[in-house]
Amino acid sequence: MTLTLDNRSQNKESSVTQALRQIQQLNSKIQELEQQHQDYVRSQQNLISAIAEICVSPMQEIQALRILIYRGEATCRQYLRSVLVKRKKAS
Repeated sequence: MTLTLDNRSQNKESSVTQALRQIQQLNSKIQELEQQHQDYVRSQQNLISAIAEICVSPMQEIQALRILIYRGEATCRQYLRSVLVKRKKAS
């Protein structure tokens, strides 16, 4: 009887230990995702500032924001580069 109780106690302890390990892994993953999200938000804020600086007309700004929303950051940066190239050619 004592042996059975000891086995049950050990099983409960190992279950608790396993659960704690899983919680720690989840917390680590949450921290990693939060950092990635903060990096993403920061890059988007920088890009929006760049849109405001580079675009000379409201239509260009709207186009840049649409591209950012629907096609992503890389395509938006490409559009902004093309706006800068066109401006340099015009001057």
